[in-house]
Formats: sequence, C-alpha cells, structure tokens
Amino acid sequence: MGVVKATNAHIDLLARLLRAEAEGEGQQGMLLVGNVGINRIRANCSDFKGLRTIPQMIYQPHAFEAVTHGYFYQRAREKERRLARRVIGGEYLWPARYSLWYFRPEGDCPATWYDQPLVARFKSHCFYQPTAETCGSVFSTF
Repeated sequence: MGVVKATNAHIDLLARLLRAEAEGEGQQGMLLVGNVGINRIRANCSDFKGLRTIPQMIYQPHAFEAVTHGYFYQRAREKERRLARRVIGGEYLWPARYSLWYFRPEGDCPATWYDQPLVARFKSHCFYQPTAETCGSVFSTF
C-alpha cells in the first residue's frame, strides 16, 4: 500500500515526470523530485490545496516545466517506474522530505523561493520546504 493511491497509469505518469525533470541528477535526484510531488498531494496547503491524485499534481498549471516538452511524453521506462513505486511507497530522502518546491537556477540557490526557506541543494536542484505557518500539515503527514 502506498502513501497515495496510484494505478499503473499513475505510476507511468510519475515515472515520466521523474525522468523528464531530473534524469541528469541520477536516481537520487529523480527520487527527490518524486518526493516533492507526493508531498504536494499529501500536504493540502499553499498552492497545492485540493490535489489528491498524481495526475492532478503533475498537470497542475505551471507546476512542472517538463510537461511542456516532448521528452515528458515518451513512454515510461522500467527503471523510472521502480523509482516511482519507491516514492509512492513512502521512501523519502533529504532534502525533499518536507519540500514542496524545487528548481534549477543558473547559479547559486536563492535563500527563499515563493517566500519559503532553502533546505539544501542536490546537484543542480535547490529544494525549499514551507514554514510551519505556511503549511504545517506537511510536517505531520509522514
């Protein structure tokens, strides 16, 4: 049983997102991207209120740049499906354990993103988690 409900189609969709957003960051980078996505479904706060499914999370307007590029629409591969299943199963890694945002800046990570503090950088991506005032629920869902 996963931390969110997921059909095989949802697993494929998440696998495609992991690859398209973070393939160059290796397996750990793809898992971190998956952590952020699952956090958005489970936290129900900030810009992510009402998200309950993987498709809602992935296709939320302006949520992921990858969905605007053709690479995202290629068929899911088994190695990314395995990573997607791990994330859906509840495997969380720092710095994305409570993060709701990440992005890949040209240079250094800004201290805040959407007014939320920087947790850390992993390779090219910076990860940001909400404050307890902004989204305390993200800290109690795991």
